[in-house]
Amino acid sequence: MKIEKIGSRIAGLMKQRGITLEDLVERTGLQREFLEQIGREKEYFPSLGPLLKISRVLGVRLGTLLDDQVSEDPLIVRKGDQKREIDMLPDKDKPVALRFFSLGQGKTDRHMEPFFIEILPESAHDKKLSTHEGEEFIVVTQGEVEVIYGTETHLLKAGDSIYYNSVVPHYVSCASETPACIYAVLYIPE
Repeated sequence: MKIEKIGSRIAGLMKQRGITLEDLVERTGLQREFLEQIGREKEYFPSLGPLLKISRVLGVRLGTLLDDQVSEDPLIVRKGDQKREIDMLPDKDKPVALRFFSLGQGKTDRHMEPFFIEILPESAHDKKLSTHEGEEFIVVTQGEVEVIYGTETHLLKAGDSIYYNSVVPHYVSCASETPACIYAVLYIPE
């Protein structure tokens, strides 16, 4: 998914709900420059934490900002059909750190956000903890993953999993020189 689609969806929802940029800054706690950049940059994609905050203020699910199409129940995503939807960059001039493949795209009535995520070694360079409402469940399928959770640091290997409350500051990164892969499910309460 291109960032301009997310930026235009955010702008459309803001207009629809009568929310100004100043309102969004105040209610999300995010910086004005950061929010302006989301609508302006075509290559920069913010992390899920800020997008969750924006979606909450706009009164929509995170998936509403990410989805392009609607599917029928049940939603099945075959391994060969997974499409990379989001490349997250730690900053606009930094290399890609995470590649997200949405596994729930199109299921409009979902309450969870499932992803397959490729975590690149670049993710370990600038560790900025995030916090948001909800819970996260992660299963490592390949490589080594470091999870900072509050003041604790955990090293996970293939087959390991972690389940935590997202309100505690956290960060997930690759713990080796080769990419790691995880399945992650985010639950965001309404």
